[in-house]
Amino acid sequence: METSIIEQEDVSESRALASFGYQQQLHRKMGRFASFAAGFSFISVLTAVFQLAGLGFSFGGPAYVWTWPVVLGGQLLVALCFAELAARYPLSGAIYQWASRLANPVFGWFAGWIMIIGQIVVMTSAAVALQVVLPEIWNGFQLVGGDPSPTSSSGAHNAILLAGILMALTTVVNIIGIKLMYIINNCGVISEITGAVAIIILLLVHSRRPGAVLATTGTVGHAGYFGALLCASFTAAYVLVGFDSASEMSEETHNARRIAPRTTLRALSAAGVLGFGIIVVTVLAAPSLSDGRLADEGPAYVVATVLSGATGKILLIMVAIAICVATLAIQTAGSRMLFSMARDRRTLFHAALSRVPRRTGTPATAATAIGLGAIAVLLLNLGPQAAFVAMESTCIIIIYLAYLMVTGAMLVTRLRGEAVFGAGAVDDHGRRAFSMGRAGLWVNVLAVGYGAAMFVNLIWPRQAIYDPQGGHWYLQYFPLMFTAGTLVVGAVIYSAVHRSPTHVHGTQWAMVPAAE
Repeated sequence: METSIIEQEDVSESRALASFGYQQQLHRKMGRFASFAAGFSFISVLTAVFQLAGLGFSFGGPAYVWTWPVVLGGQLLVALCFAELAARYPLSGAIYQWASRLANPVFGWFAGWIMIIGQIVVMTSAAVALQVVLPEIWNGFQLVGGDPSPTSSSGAHNAILLAGILMALTTVVNIIGIKLMYIINNCGVISEITGAVAIIILLLVHSRRPGAVLATTGTVGHAGYFGALLCASFTAAYVLVGFDSASEMSEETHNARRIAPRTTLRALSAAGVLGFGIIVVTVLAAPSLSDGRLADEGPAYVVATVLSGATGKILLIMVAIAICVATLAIQTAGSRMLFSMARDRRTLFHAALSRVPRRTGTPATAATAIGLGAIAVLLLNLGPQAAFVAMESTCIIIIYLAYLMVTGAMLVTRLRGEAVFGAGAVDDHGRRAFSMGRAGLWVNVLAVGYGAAMFVNLIWPRQAIYDPQGGHWYLQYFPLMFTAGTLVVGAVIYSAVHRSPTHVHGTQWAMVPAAE
């Protein structure tokens, strides 16, 4: 009986998809938890916090943890806007599709292009995090050289091997099909949540300094603590992105108009709460706040030191699993973005990139392209380590830019009075669609204000962030150059696509919201 209901809903959603001009090519296999897992695993709080918590502590000292709820609040404003859009446009390539319909096809193309570049680099960054964890579990994972530090030459080269193997495996999983992907993803998310809760409880038991998070000690080289906190906020800003992945998978989710908006918000909320708990207990339980190890090595050092023995190893294994699943989820989201643009004939080689084998129901060529792009970025780790780190840092900036493009276009649409976000909208089954109601305008205004402020904060050319050793002006200005370069290269590619004889000139999409 339940299967019959799901099949009827899928038929209804296929008809709704046709109203946007698309056929149901991707297999609709995902339920509520799988949709939540898609967003949660992209954020991957264990992966990102273990990579980046040391950065926040190095600038803000113990009190840097309070930048986390501020950033979480801002991102929840953005997520509320995305949830409203997901209820009205349940389409793969969410950022690209939303920006195209809210503004125009050119604007949407650049939003999609920016997201693809960001997702490729973020995928590489997530995979490289294996180097932080695996040698801590067993020194046999150090396949090259003897120094496992990611900043050393042998550590960087070993990171390439580990990350390359991981990305090859995630590409194979993505090619096999959505069912295997979401089974692995679901299991990984259960493991990650279990590991995060266990870390919080166990480190809280070993707390050494209950009042430490109120202290501002530990900052060096900064005039004024507010500036230090702006830098410290990078940790939360880098971690709390990717929640839109639940919407990226809309065409593969049962009852997507209803499920995707809610799982988007739940994924961000869950990751936000767990991440905040981890960074707080890390500060409370660290053996020392003054020896520099917490800033340099992050939570992995605290877990390995405080929870030595089998317990610490098990938790680090859970972190390694989270890294693997995050890499898979990021590649999956990126492949759906690329597929969505190719389906509209808005990429080079669109015929191949939009191909979906009927047996697997997954865009295999697009997934392969994202994987190859990430491996190409990974090879930069063979060069100067500072350049690779700068690129890792900058990729989040352009994702914030893509988010801002969507919330900005959404605000303009509201101010024009276009009836897209009415509170009376219903989904494909006659149930009320997610809506912020009258609060929507003010939430949208605040989301744009927050997004613009954080984008400026992240892209500002701070030497302390992007060129801490000094002497390389191009590293300090790398965020500006990388963002500008992404736009310039995008303009060249867009021009080539636009001139292509297979490009559909003047493509327009109707704004087809949930039924009123």
